[in-house]
Amino acid sequence: MTQTPIRLTVNGRIHDIAAARETPLLYVLRNDLALNGPKYGCGLGECGTCTVLIDGSAARSCVIPISGCVGRDIVTLEGLGTRDRPDPVQQAFIDEQASQCGYCLNGMIMTTKALLAINPRPTEQEALAALRYNLCRCGTHVEILRAVMRASGQLTEAAD
Repeated sequence: MTQTPIRLTVNGRIHDIAAARETPLLYVLRNDLALNGPKYGCGLGECGTCTVLIDGSAARSCVIPISGCVGRDIVTLEGLGTRDRPDPVQQAFIDEQASQCGYCLNGMIMTTKALLAINPRPTEQEALAALRYNLCRCGTHVEILRAVMRASGQLTEAAD
């Protein structure tokens, strides 16, 4: 693989990356930019742990070559909010305690962010449909769904 400088915009910052054009975006995010929100899960784009937003749409960074990201706006979990000022979606997941091991959270949060951008008040069925390809093996599905509904403003009471 030949390494050619590739210019990527990640979390509002421009980065010149020396990598082969076929390099998966996930590898650049984690190894070159030290962004650990997106995780390596299956490597096949099926589990969702590597999800990022590309031009506002949820995308699986493990199967997207960096050459397909030039001129596009890439946002990772780190680009949503800060520890002191989390994004409303991140805060909803915190409020609902929607994690156990936390490995799937990146994909769940990024997919929720993309969903709410196109459908600010989804029904539970629409939320479930949007998240159906994000795998969680810990069993926090109820809390995750509550977090999505909280982020959409349709749930205000805190979890017990």
